[in-house]
Amino acid sequence: MTQLMARYTTLLDSRHKVPMDFEIYKRAILPIVILFSLSLIGGNLAYLYLSVSFIQMLKASNAVVTLLATWAFKIVPPNFKVLGNVSLIVLGVVIASFGEIQFHALGFLFQVCGIIFEALRLVMVQRLLSSPEFKMSPMVSLYYYAPACAAINGALMAVVEVPRMRLADFSSVGIPLFIVNACVAFLLNVSTVLLIGKTSAVVLTMSGILKDILLVASSILLFGDPVTGQQFVGYSIALGGLVYYKLGSETLSAIAKETTLKVNDIRQNHPARLRYVLFAAALFIFGLLWVSLRTNAP
Repeated sequence: MTQLMARYTTLLDSRHKVPMDFEIYKRAILPIVILFSLSLIGGNLAYLYLSVSFIQMLKASNAVVTLLATWAFKIVPPNFKVLGNVSLIVLGVVIASFGEIQFHALGFLFQVCGIIFEALRLVMVQRLLSSPEFKMSPMVSLYYYAPACAAINGALMAVVEVPRMRLADFSSVGIPLFIVNACVAFLLNVSTVLLIGKTSAVVLTMSGILKDILLVASSILLFGDPVTGQQFVGYSIALGGLVYYKLGSETLSAIAKETTLKVNDIRQNHPARLRYVLFAAALFIFGLLWVSLRTNAP
């Protein structure tokens, strides 16, 4: 896709200004390619052993791992006050992990490795985009490492997956689904590098809080994944830690005051609307709990 964009559009013309040769490619691009492939492999293998909801709970630790990686690469100086703040996320993930019914050690290991590789990849992409040596735009960085990622994943697929593939497997899933999946994955990569270029790798990991909540809820409602009360508590703690780490106490206090004023205004001027919102929220929470308890029932 990036090669077609380079040939038929002007979006990637800035690539001609990037000093790129094999030595620079090997030093700056190839590590990102390898980490990207490893994170994909680890993350996808985890789905063979763990539920979608539990995987998303484990992914709440992405922000912590990414923060530690930024310290290791000296992108930002270590701040132990921040580390104390994110420890709440780790506590929540640990509680959720001990509450998992369908825990599988190998799947857990795959997911942890995927999280580590992804954090390292994001930090290296951030360092690449912010480096004065290259002055590379997010789309140009994708242009350089996307073909190599496709080559590595294709080679691994030829060795591991192709010998076990059958045409019936493609027809059972559906070719259109594969095409849509590939397009969405490409758009995700584009949005990822654009966001990192404008902000940072840590902000990227923090921006997926709502997505993670929706994925956990969807896995419970649509797929009937079993989620225990202990996991609800642990994941709630982890999400609370994520929000606190992202916004800070001052911002949260300001939001709480503004929300209180807004709720009071709605209660006085639009009481029926407030009742509808509260009823919908209660119904949603009750539905999650009911589906979870029904799934866990013997």
